[in-house]
Amino acid sequence: MKETICAIATATGGALGIIRISGNQTLEILSRIFTKDLTKAKPNTIHYGHIADIDEVLVSVFRVPHSYTGEDSAEISCHGSRYILNKVLELLVQNGCRLANPGEFTQRAYLNGKLDLSQAEAVADLIASSNKATHDIALS
Repeated sequence: MKETICAIATATGGALGIIRISGNQTLEILSRIFTKDLTKAKPNTIHYGHIADIDEVLVSVFRVPHSYTGEDSAEISCHGSRYILNKVLELLVQNGCRLANPGEFTQRAYLNGKLDLSQAEAVADLIASSNKATHDIALS
């Protein structure tokens, strides 16, 4: 869990896309590709700028321990084209992130004590819900 991970958190092709980043190098890596230095950013803040020459974005910053994973993390809100999302991911990987495995953000939340096992399983059920009944069961 020492590596900083990144992944697309939304379906591609929509108007907006979100890329999630988590790990102890999150803000350092982001600062290399973003127009502002985020290493001193206050927790739970949103910053407007550009990712290289790729897109105009908003970056939401979350600090330990007040994040989903219990690690420093951020979410990049950008335009949702597959091209833009993939270019931003490429830049993140080139600057020290690795692509997250499926479920790895929730796994880190569990391992860092942010979720218990039943809550982690409920997240998986919620993501997999396909109708109101399965959605309601997952929420309960």
